[in-house]
Amino acid sequence: MPFAIYVLGLAVFAQGTSEFMLSGLVHDIAADLGVSIPAVGSLTSAFAVGMIVGAPLVAMLSLRWPRRRALLAFLITFLLAHVVGALTDSFEILFVTRVVAALANAGFLAVGLATAASMAGPQAKGRATSVLLSGVTLACIAGVPLGAVLSEFWGWRSAFWGVALISTPAVFAILLSVPATPVDPDAPSVRHELRALRTPRLVLTLVLGALVNGATFCSFTYLTPVITNVTGLSTGWVPATLALFGIGSFVGVNLGGRLADSRPGQVLAVGGVALLAGWLLFAVTAGNPVVALVLVFLQGALSFGVGSTLISQALYTASDAPTLAGGFATAALNVGAAAGPALGGVALGADFGFRSPLVVSALLVAAALVLGGVARAVGAGNGAPGRPAERPLEARS
Repeated sequence: MPFAIYVLGLAVFAQGTSEFMLSGLVHDIAADLGVSIPAVGSLTSAFAVGMIVGAPLVAMLSLRWPRRRALLAFLITFLLAHVVGALTDSFEILFVTRVVAALANAGFLAVGLATAASMAGPQAKGRATSVLLSGVTLACIAGVPLGAVLSEFWGWRSAFWGVALISTPAVFAILLSVPATPVDPDAPSVRHELRALRTPRLVLTLVLGALVNGATFCSFTYLTPVITNVTGLSTGWVPATLALFGIGSFVGVNLGGRLADSRPGQVLAVGGVALLAGWLLFAVTAGNPVVALVLVFLQGALSFGVGSTLISQALYTASDAPTLAGGFATAALNVGAAAGPALGGVALGADFGFRSPLVVSALLVAAALVLGGVARAVGAGNGAPGRPAERPLEARS
């Protein structure tokens, strides 16, 4: 993999840290700015909405920009939003900075996916995707806990400064390592890319990605009450458990990336069935600490292994619309990240118990398997994700 792709992964690490770190800063922000905890919770919702709406929209607006210029513009905007957020004493301004940061994050990830795929070559989009998504998994492992530690010692603003600090070397590294190629005059227009996106197979791939990611974040969001109330572990185990899920996701996204270019069908079929079985088994055996911790790791690996393969399949399917495909893939993942926890919250609110988010995750994966199976059976869009028509050339020989 070209060094520039790992640089993009560093920037995604900073952005992933920003997206998830508020979970550990809620009380400090509420106390410092004199607002309610639900109000601070709206910052997370604002970021999610910014990612969903912004990914295709900002990608569309930047379609005729040179990719290095677009990456730098998005990353510098993201960095400055965190500097303003760290300095402000106004909750309203902080809210606006979260929306701006989300829009910049969405644009960066959409262009970054297209850039990484083009630099890796036509037969290595899965590996390139896995490098970028490794930044998200590493954010779960190290970035979010580090933000919580910084907040504990120096206040919540230090976590925002930390994200800005991590983003700074990525700006210079992109400037030095990403080629300054001009816009290809024969590059597809917005209208052409939008037409290329209107394929049933791509729509199916994006829906499957949203379902799998919804399952992932449904259980991840409510992992703490599962571990403390069902498994019976003390709160001291919570950081280790979350880190264990993050380590599993890092392993899964890298293994999935290596297989996604050559055997995507097997990854999706076998991984999807294993993912469903894992959530069901977790729901049944969550009271056993050893089994629960093992499944936390395995489900993290399976979730991100299958999820990253679906993203790479979206890029293969929409090869004539690489930037907007990355934008819509980003939006689909964030739809899942928003809908999954909401559905888990509905199950908890209905008094189905702390195991219920695990069951909801299983249902979402089951829906993805049924939908993918039906599409494969009827041959929708020349095949479901992972069928030979979508594999790179080396996988067809």
